[in-house]
Amino acid sequence: MKLPLNMLAQMRAATRNLMGSGPAAATEAIQQALSAAGLAPQAAATQAPPTQPMRDINPPPAPPPAQARAEPPQADAVPPTPAQAAQDFAQDFMARLGVPAGLGQHSFDMPSFELPNFHPPGFNTPAATPVDVPAGAQFIDGVYRNHAGTRAYKLYIPSSYHGQAMPLIVMLHGCTQNPDDFAAGTQMNALAEEKECFVVYPAQTQGANSSRCWNWFNAIDQQRDQGEPSLIAGIARQVIDDYPVNEREVFVAGLSAGGAMAVIVGTLYPDLFAAVGVHSGLPFASAQDLPSALAAMKGGAMPNAQRKAPAGGVPIIVFHGDRDTTVNPRNGDELIAQGVRSQAGGKAAKAASIDGSVPNGHRYTRTTHSQADGSPLGEHWVIHGAGHAWSGGSNHGSYTDDKGPDASREMLRFFKTVS
Repeated sequence: MKLPLNMLAQMRAATRNLMGSGPAAATEAIQQALSAAGLAPQAAATQAPPTQPMRDINPPPAPPPAQARAEPPQADAVPPTPAQAAQDFAQDFMARLGVPAGLGQHSFDMPSFELPNFHPPGFNTPAATPVDVPAGAQFIDGVYRNHAGTRAYKLYIPSSYHGQAMPLIVMLHGCTQNPDDFAAGTQMNALAEEKECFVVYPAQTQGANSSRCWNWFNAIDQQRDQGEPSLIAGIARQVIDDYPVNEREVFVAGLSAGGAMAVIVGTLYPDLFAAVGVHSGLPFASAQDLPSALAAMKGGAMPNAQRKAPAGGVPIIVFHGDRDTTVNPRNGDELIAQGVRSQAGGKAAKAASIDGSVPNGHRYTRTTHSQADGSPLGEHWVIHGAGHAWSGGSNHGSYTDDKGPDASREMLRFFKTVS
């Protein structure tokens, strides 16, 4: 994804200023570039942004009292030069845009820029642990190739499989995750044992995205039979070819960037997928480039005729924490509205809401949407007090919140009602 040429020029100017005019000039040039791309902050700032990222859950312990933190001055401490201060500021700023480390004269000439990591770094991200596989079950590797590239995947086959037809769930991980991590966090394999279904986990590559995010914000990856949607649909079809999948019970779900891509795939392939599950994601085609992606994540995707999902969509279940500071919860509101509109075809839909709570966990509001005859169109779960993490997940995986409700179980329950 290319940044505007005028922004590149201004970024180069900032780079030159690093070693010339000092931090003020570099900061001003960078802010001008931000403004040109529609990314300027509400008020100009001349100091470096905080280096500690905001965390949605599991906040760090409170700092010790000031007197305890005080350290004797270092006699040989040398303050940074103006050029070094400017360079430090620019390095931090570009890191927030997802630009690789190593800022230099030609750093802005890269052909594409990645969207920043969806997940606040460092929160609830334990080291990956091997996924437990019960006796008789299998968690096997696979590879799929087509004109758009190659993607690996892992397929879970429950111990109850003895050749009979079963449902298939396609699970799309979030940024920095992988199939093992996502399986451990969502506990979807354990539910597959209980509910008797296949689960396949496509794996994004670092070659396609340096943070292993699904590229939901690229125009090519929002088209049927193109880019990553074709790869994900191809993986599902390959599993269907290899195993006796009940083709009326094929579903796709995902978290964060994976949730945004699940919406795209389900929208583009209603002939393949019977329903979609989205956790902390965004509406269909809510961005076409880096500035619009950042705007949608921060402020929420707004209703837009250009983002109108094709008619005849599939039922959708949406989960979103109302304290999510990574993907604005307004995206969940627009996502369910978009999904209901695409299915209702102009007809009025019925909505009903109930409030509930998990013992020693989160409160939530669940809103159901249905047609006049009672056929389900969608469900929207707003989890009060939750951040950007899979609700009800296990701390054996990253980006999870074990205070519930159990998003994995509720997704499978919803999928069963619409199949």
